[in-house]
Amino acid sequence: MILYMDTSALIKRYIYEKGTDDVIGWMEDADMIGTALITRAEFSATIARAIRGNRLPEAAAIETLDEFRANWLNYQHIAIDESLIARADGLAVSHALRGYDAVHLACALTWQELLGAQVSLATYDFEMREAAQKNGLSLPV
Repeated sequence: MILYMDTSALIKRYIYEKGTDDVIGWMEDADMIGTALITRAEFSATIARAIRGNRLPEAAAIETLDEFRANWLNYQHIAIDESLIARADGLAVSHALRGYDAVHLACALTWQELLGAQVSLATYDFEMREAAQKNGLSLPV
């Protein structure tokens, strides 16, 4: 399986919550894992919000960030350029997606086209799941 992970899925690999066991299983089954370059900033922002909201102690957050950053090079990074943003623009409108969700979807679709192979999109966003399937991506099971 070729697995594209948005931030909502990837965070579950590092913070145990509902869905973590599924994410770990998908990652173990994957031959290749990719994500957008923006995921790194989104991941750190999510951790910072968890600290501010008292959902994650600062020491645990630092360990989590260290582990994520150490693993970052193991993921394929999908670059973002003007043409990808233009594609995300159209996806945002046609599927009523939030901005970065549309960017993630555009990344997954572009990666699938570049690889010439089926990509499974891991996300915990309902709208993204629907849009992914409508655009020819599979969902991990």
